Amino acid sequence: MNLQAQDASQKSSANLHIDIVEGDGALVNVKSRVNPVPVVQIVDDNNTPLPGVPVFFVLPSTGPGGDFTNGSKALNLTTDREGKAAAKGIIPNQQLGQFEIRVSASYQGRSATATITQTNVSGISTTGNGGGISKKGLIILAIVGGAVAGGVIAARNAGSSSSMVTSSGGITITAGSPTVGAPH
Repeated sequence: MNLQAQDASQKSSANLHIDIVEGDGALVNVKSRVNPVPVVQIVDDNNTPLPGVPVFFVLPSTGPGGDFTNGSKALNLTTDREGKAAAKGIIPNQQLGQFEIRVSASYQGRSATATITQTNVSGISTTGNGGGISKKGLIILAIVGGAVAGGVIAARNAGSSSSMVTSSGGITITAGSPTVGAPH
């Protein structure tokens, strides 16, 4: 019995930690309805997830940021069985720039805080989350777009006797019979 009391005492004196699982460093497209979701996991010193922990998310009161779907700058959640809490449904405001989401948790006399940094942008989100396009996707779009533009130029110059060669980033476009390939 004394051993059990000692184990309980050790558990209650363990620290509480907030691990940021998703959303830190994310770009938030102010024109999109779907954006990255900040997700945290609350764990103890042994990295054991803690279910049932109250978690408090707070958005900035001024400047870039937004509101939660309840119209507030603050959201109270409780961690799930994996110790996770997801602040879904942040509606970004139209102010562009970086902002911080403050996260705090308190459980059995222990507390912890963390900061999730995000940036409101106007246009394509490059995080790959929430309906955005990944950086790799942007590169592919640029290559395909360049090839299409070159094909249009080649088609317009097909009747001309002049030859035009453009080489950029590994793409070669020649008027008259456009080809796309590796650099020579």
